[in-house]
Amino acid sequence: MTHQEISHYRLVSQKLYKTSKSSPQEIVHHLGAMQAQDYAMAKWAIGSRCDATEAAIEETINSAKIIRTHILRPTWHFVSADDIYWMLDLSAPQVKRFTASAAKKYGYDAKKLDQTNVAIEKLLSGNNHLTRDEIMQELNIKKMSSDDFLSAAIMMNAELDGLVCNGKMKGKQITYSLLEERVGKPKNKLRKEEALAKLAKRYFESHGPATLPDFSWWSGFSPTTCKIAVNAIELQLNSVEIDNQVYWFGKAISDVTNFRESVHFLPAFDEILISYKTREASILSEHQAKAFTNNGIFKPIILENGKVIGTWKRTIKKDHAKIETQFFDITENEKKTALFEGIQSFENYLGTKIIIE
Repeated sequence: MTHQEISHYRLVSQKLYKTSKSSPQEIVHHLGAMQAQDYAMAKWAIGSRCDATEAAIEETINSAKIIRTHILRPTWHFVSADDIYWMLDLSAPQVKRFTASAAKKYGYDAKKLDQTNVAIEKLLSGNNHLTRDEIMQELNIKKMSSDDFLSAAIMMNAELDGLVCNGKMKGKQITYSLLEERVGKPKNKLRKEEALAKLAKRYFESHGPATLPDFSWWSGFSPTTCKIAVNAIELQLNSVEIDNQVYWFGKAISDVTNFRESVHFLPAFDEILISYKTREASILSEHQAKAFTNNGIFKPIILENGKVIGTWKRTIKKDHAKIETQFFDITENEKKTALFEGIQSFENYLGTKIIIE
C-alpha cells in the first residue's frame, strides 16, 4: 500500500463502493458515529452508502433505529440504537466539560442542571416529543439574545446524561424525547477499557487506513488514551507504515481489494474528510481551503476515484433539485458528462428530478 492508495482503501472501508446491500441502520452501526449537525446533508451521508431513499432514512430516524444526539466531540452525531448507551457511557464525561463550561456562564451549575433535567423529564414523559423552543417555554427560560446558548447547553447536558435524544420530526423542526422511551437500556454495561477498545476497533475497521492521531481527533480522546486502546486491539487489525507513520485498518481490507473508477457527490461534513486529523490523502493541500474552513465548516464535495476534485451545492425546488458545481481545475465537457453520472444516486435518493447548472 502506498500513501496515494489510502483514499481508495477508505472508499472500501467507508462502504462508498456499496459492494453489499446495507440498511441505513447498518451503515451507521458500521461507521460507529456519523457527524450530523447539518441534518439534511447528514441523511445523504447515509444515503450515499446505501440504496435507501431520504424518506426511508427519515423513517429509520423517526422510529429510533438511528439516534441523533451529541456524543464523542461536542457536536451532533448519528449513532445506531444498538450503540447509544455504551458510547454515551464512554464519551459523555469528556464532552460534558464543554457543556458545563457553557452553562456556568448563565449561572447554571451541576446542581441546577440536574434540577432542570428533572423538569425536562416530566415534560417529555409519556412519549411527548417537543422542540427545544417548546421545552424552554415550558421551563420559563427566555432567550436573552441571538447569542444566547443557554438552551443549547441545557439540552446537550440532558443528552449527555442519557435523558433525552432526538424525537420524531415535527414538520421541519427537530424535537426531543426521552431516550429510555425510545431505546431500552441494556442489562449489562461495558467497562471503560472494553468500550474504548470497541470504539477503536469500530473506527479503524470503518475508517481505515487511519492513524492514531486520526482516531484521537475523531473520538475526542487524548493520544495517550487512544494508544492504550490501539495496543489492546492491534492483533485484530492490519497495519502498514508509510513515511514513518503507522496506518491501521480492518482485516477485511487487503492488498488484493479491487478498486474501480468511481464518482461520488458527498455531503458537507462527510466522514470521508471530517473523520481524519489530516486530509492530504483525499484532497491536495492547495485545494483544502475551497472545501473546508479553518473554523470547521465543510462543504459538499465531488470525489473522483477517492480524490476531491470540486464542490457542489443543491437547492430544493418544488418539482426538482438544482445542482451547482465548482471544479478545482478546468474540466472538459466530455469529462463533466461522465462525472455527472455520479449524481444519479442522489436523484434516486431524493425521488425528484435533478437539474445541473
